Amino acid sequence: MALRREYVRLLSGKIVEDLKKQEMIVVPEGLDLAEQLFQIMDAEINLEDKINEEVRTLLNQYQDQMRQSGASYQEMFKLIKNKLVKERKLVL
Repeated sequence: MALRREYVRLLSGKIVEDLKKQEMIVVPEGLDLAEQLFQIMDAEINLEDKINEEVRTLLNQYQDQMRQSGASYQEMFKLIKNKLVKERKLVL
C-alpha cells in the first residue's frame, strides 16, 4: 500500500485523539501514544516493500544460474515472495 508517511502520522494522531475523546483509553502524561502507534503502522505498511527488497537481493545472488536455466525473473520473484510470506506467516 502506498500511503504517505505524513498521512500515516496524521491518522495515528487522529486514532489516539478519537479513542481518548470516547473515553476508551487513558494515556498517561508524557506518553506519546500517537508516535508509538505511528511506528507500528509505518512498519506494517512498509512490510511488503521490505519483503520485495529481500526477494530482489536473493534473486540477484542467483541471476547467473537463472539466466543459464532460462528461469523467468517475474515468475521466480512471485514464487520466492509467496514462499517467504507463507514461511513467516505474514499478511500483506
